[in-house]
Amino acid sequence: MASPEEMAASMLANLPEKTGKSLAAWHNILQKSSLEKHGQLVNLLKKDHGVTHGFANLIVSKYLKPDPSPDTDLVEQQYTGAKSELRPIYEVLVKAITKFGNDVEIAPKKSYVSLRRAKQFGLIQPSTRTRVDVGLNLPGKKPSKRLEESGSFNAMVTHRVRVTDVNDVDKQLTGWLKEAYRAAEK
Repeated sequence: MASPEEMAASMLANLPEKTGKSLAAWHNILQKSSLEKHGQLVNLLKKDHGVTHGFANLIVSKYLKPDPSPDTDLVEQQYTGAKSELRPIYEVLVKAITKFGNDVEIAPKKSYVSLRRAKQFGLIQPSTRTRVDVGLNLPGKKPSKRLEESGSFNAMVTHRVRVTDVNDVDKQLTGWLKEAYRAAEK
């Protein structure tokens, strides 16, 4: 008898043939809905798209909690499903940060991207489906309304900036990032 993992892998392989769409296409449909709960999304697929319960459950499970695999791009995993619309914020941030110098290292982890030089100077994390948090290492820097103390957000940084739109990646934010980058040289 096949293991649950083998059964799920078989269903995924047969998904386009059995449902008429790829997993990415189904995730796109789910993303366009305003629904967030597992049961609601399963019902949407079953009632509106005629997907059987087993496939609907699998599609929603992969949408709400994609499993990383060794062959999967970690950044891609962070910005799939409900968080996919945040990817342009990430791209604008990385484009600005890589201009600081040729020693900038963009190091993806499972749930965030570490920004390194000689040591970590910041991080980028899609924290909610509507917000990316930028963590900064700026010891001694006085917090402001926008430049918050990191608090419980992440112990690896001293400050956090909440970003909800690409326009939030402005001169002020890139200035703080560059300040953290320069401090990482020491």
